[in-house]
Amino acid sequence: MKAIEIIKEGLVQTVELPLPDLQVGHVLLKIDYVGFCGSDLNTFRGLNPLVKLPIIPGHEIAGTVVEIGADVSPEIQIGMRVTVNPYSNCGRCAACKNNKPNACQYNETMGVQRHGAMAAYIAVPYEKVIPGDGLSAKELALVEPMSVGFHAVDRASVTDNDVVLVLGCGMIGIGAIIRAVRRGASVIAADVSESKLALAKRLGAKFSINTATEDLQQRLDELTNFLGADVVIEAVGRQETYLAAINAVTFTGRVVFIGYAKELIPFDTQFFVKKELNIMGSRNALPKDFEAVMDYLKLGTCPVEQLITAVCTPDGAHAALNAWVKDPGSVFRILVEF
Repeated sequence: MKAIEIIKEGLVQTVELPLPDLQVGHVLLKIDYVGFCGSDLNTFRGLNPLVKLPIIPGHEIAGTVVEIGADVSPEIQIGMRVTVNPYSNCGRCAACKNNKPNACQYNETMGVQRHGAMAAYIAVPYEKVIPGDGLSAKELALVEPMSVGFHAVDRASVTDNDVVLVLGCGMIGIGAIIRAVRRGASVIAADVSESKLALAKRLGAKFSINTATEDLQQRLDELTNFLGADVVIEAVGRQETYLAAINAVTFTGRVVFIGYAKELIPFDTQFFVKKELNIMGSRNALPKDFEAVMDYLKLGTCPVEQLITAVCTPDGAHAALNAWVKDPGSVFRILVEF
């Protein structure tokens, strides 16, 4: 079968692999679409410290069940269109014991710490398979990245009384915007891309701030009467956005960091104390977040085609990633079709 492999920094190739063995409790999926995400891009750029090359990337999955192993739940049926929870969990660490398997100490995400789904077929434990319930294959390929943003909003316990600032309007930030809007919050979207900000407004953000042309803090002061945002969700992973989040949040507010910053960040920690902040990390997503995204997509109001910047074949993956490197602000998602 054909698969995509990131061989080394800057090099992606298609390779031929044998079909995966079908173990007890596993199902075989024919892959329809897999999304390239920011972690895959960083792997391609040599900036992902969690990855050992070569690796098959991909954890944003839409597939079809084609074979079922022994001891699989009867809920899973051949021909069913599905997505996949791509995270592993040990069941023994503190996070797992606290019913937060998304933050398992020993998690291995597909395409990062272990081989991913960019292949014609994959075999996965049936417990990780999520039935598609009438969603299209393209919609299912968007569920996992949106669920990461949904999870961050849940971490912050966002309500309809909150002003929420989302820093970064890529796919994960867009997910955060959608869920915050659905909870009735007043959402402010910030990004350097006018096209991404326009989409954020279409999806319900009340205000937008282009941080390439506007002063973030000055504009936020105008919008909040100098109070700041009740919740700030950082979905970029850069030093400047980490620092901006602490400055932008109101006194006694909540800050949720999703993005991985690539360098050490010197915080002025007096604001942690003076503002009495709740500062949280948000990692991956829980099954309830996947379910919430799918419920949203079933409404039929999501502009799916606007969230998919390009669809390529496996042989076009190298060119697609190269184009993304040259103009990262223009891309929401690149899907690979098998």
